[in-house]
Amino acid sequence: MSVFASPVHAASPPPSDLRAEMHPVSLRGVGRRFGDQHVLRNLSIAVRDGETLVVIGESGCGKSVTLKLMMSLMAPTVGEVFWGGQSVGEMERRERDQRRLTFGYLFQNSALFDSFDVYENVAFGLREMGERDEATIRSVVIDRLEEVGLSGEICTNRPAELSGGMRKRVALARALALEPSVMLYDEPTTGLDPVMTGVINRLICEVRQRRPVTSVVVTHDLSTVRTVADRVVMLEPVSRLSADEPQAIFSGTVAEALASDDRRVSAFMQGGVPALERDAG
Repeated sequence: MSVFASPVHAASPPPSDLRAEMHPVSLRGVGRRFGDQHVLRNLSIAVRDGETLVVIGESGCGKSVTLKLMMSLMAPTVGEVFWGGQSVGEMERRERDQRRLTFGYLFQNSALFDSFDVYENVAFGLREMGERDEATIRSVVIDRLEEVGLSGEICTNRPAELSGGMRKRVALARALALEPSVMLYDEPTTGLDPVMTGVINRLICEVRQRRPVTSVVVTHDLSTVRTVADRVVMLEPVSRLSADEPQAIFSGTVAEALASDDRRVSAFMQGGVPALERDAG
């Protein structure tokens, strides 16, 4: 699979590797501000069809906000988000809501409904889509649970009765129930022990192998980066950027990230510590 080998830059007209029509999801010149706080600035990313893109960077650099923009759970302050070449900002609400159903989203805290059992959590999207045949719903629920390594015997359990790893897998089963063409993972291994981290990493790889899906993974876990990434993009906090520097300071393979001559990138990949902090210590 081909990869970017150089940093992503916003440009007008955009370079060929950022043309929105070529990609399931792309951001062009995106910024996001909360009050006076700039979280994202001049961010351009194009996610290639079928790839697993991993977005890294220290806490506070806007990784999770980037995922929410990609799925249109929030709108950019400036810039544009594209789905398959079409500007999301120009879509009618009904079209946007319908297209959003082609995305699966694994939230950092799993975001299961505490008042629902496992069965109803996984079935939720199907019911929202209007599926009324209970035999069809049950078949999909059991199939998706088995796909993530869980037995149908847990269907009557509530989320509070599950371990952290099991909640992650139930949330993934729910996301996969609608057969998404794009999967977004927000810190999928946060709070998990090394064994369960390995399980989740393998599931991310298996999801892509079993179905035609494009994936974006936000993480600070280096084992996840090394296991699942076709391409890595690193974001830098806006407060540390020079006036003309794009927020995506690197885009390339894992090997290229490890060998990067940008000390911010190589330091993060070798231990997750920004170069400035490492030198100070």
